[in-house]
Amino acid sequence: MFYLTALEMLELLRTRQVGAVELLRAHLRRIEEVNPRVNAIVTLTAERALAEAEQADRDLARGEWRGPLHGLPVAHKDLTETAGIRTTYGSPLFADHVPPRDSLLVRRMREAGAITLGKTNTPEFGTGSHTVNELFGVTRNPYDLSRSAGGSSGGAAAALAAGMVPLADGSDMGGSLRNPASFCNVVGLRPTPGRVPAPSPTAAWFTLGVPGPMARTVTDLALLMSVISGFDASSPLSVTESGAAFAGSLETDPARLRIAWSPDLGGLPVDPETARVTALAPRVLEGLGARVEQVRLDLSDAEEAFRVYRAWYYALSYGGMPAERLGANVRWNVEQGLKVTGADLARAERLRSGLYRRMSRFFGDHDFLVAPVSQVPPFPVGEPYVSEIAGEPMPDYLAWMRSAYWVSVLHAPAISVPCGFTGDGLPVGVQIVGRPFDDLGVLRLAHVFERATGHGARRPALR
Repeated sequence: MFYLTALEMLELLRTRQVGAVELLRAHLRRIEEVNPRVNAIVTLTAERALAEAEQADRDLARGEWRGPLHGLPVAHKDLTETAGIRTTYGSPLFADHVPPRDSLLVRRMREAGAITLGKTNTPEFGTGSHTVNELFGVTRNPYDLSRSAGGSSGGAAAALAAGMVPLADGSDMGGSLRNPASFCNVVGLRPTPGRVPAPSPTAAWFTLGVPGPMARTVTDLALLMSVISGFDASSPLSVTESGAAFAGSLETDPARLRIAWSPDLGGLPVDPETARVTALAPRVLEGLGARVEQVRLDLSDAEEAFRVYRAWYYALSYGGMPAERLGANVRWNVEQGLKVTGADLARAERLRSGLYRRMSRFFGDHDFLVAPVSQVPPFPVGEPYVSEIAGEPMPDYLAWMRSAYWVSVLHAPAISVPCGFTGDGLPVGVQIVGRPFDDLGVLRLAHVFERATGHGARRPALR
């Protein structure tokens, strides 16, 4: 039961073939069975979830359907605030922190009828694309427990891949939804900034970091997008459209699409196995009737723009915390941020503005850009980060994720969808990038790609 799609589970609930309590217990048994090895869920709220499932069943018995997620168990990233449930941000500084209120995203999911069964692991304050922290340790890849699940939404991706939950949320600054989705053979969408509102008391206009959905299928992901997207006045970037469009059909005709294919996003080093697997994507799209053109991109201006704004954000958000109690990655980011000058920000803004203008012209000639999500397949879980790709040394823990964080600078929606497996059976995803605000178009193309390949249906051999 735990590997049914979210939509299939909801149909069983709606037709009273399965109760919410029965569905929840199935997932709790699965968590008990596999989570000790995977370490994806770090705070479990079984008793509270059972009480909510019992209420969901009573509502169903009266013919009351609370919303599109009624009775469905979900998990929230441990960066996402949950009222009455420990939220640590992966940091010892917040080991016992229990927020008084839900974040907007959690509130929308709960109002739609979802049942929170726990929190998923993340590196400290979501820092890095490898999910490990001092509080809870490392999250392992369900397809190979010796490999990383990616990050920073690695707990969410691993929980989905291992059948612990049918839906989960995450966030993405430099690839934190897309990278773990690629590593764990699930789907993760980085929405256009503002599509999923992100209220903030300190960085309300910051556009590099966005919340978003994860799921095992694109249709399930669209279901979650229909709930969490839509206008909210608490976020100044919030788009005015509701999420209703995501609840409709994802069918599309790829024959009318002009797709740009970039195997390396402008000369980035790519692991040979990742290159081999992702090279299958343009062939699949051509087989669907799309017109695919291999392009040479120059996204290098995104490098400085991303690093400057990321550093500035870390100084703003964590610069007031005791440095000696922060992990090495967070401390390094804060130190970089404290060095940022007004001239640095001015140059970063010019670079990003020029890149946006060039990509606007690019998307006048192409409907979508398709490229690798990550430059490497899942790496050994004991390594802190990827230090070398295809013989090229990486200067720091960020550099190996340029293929994801350069796209973050574009203010565009991007989804990771399964593309295949390495010779060792490790998942590899491809990212589909759309025009700013064409999130629905990205989902539609991802849906037909997913259906054509079938790679997302391959489950890990966890027993």
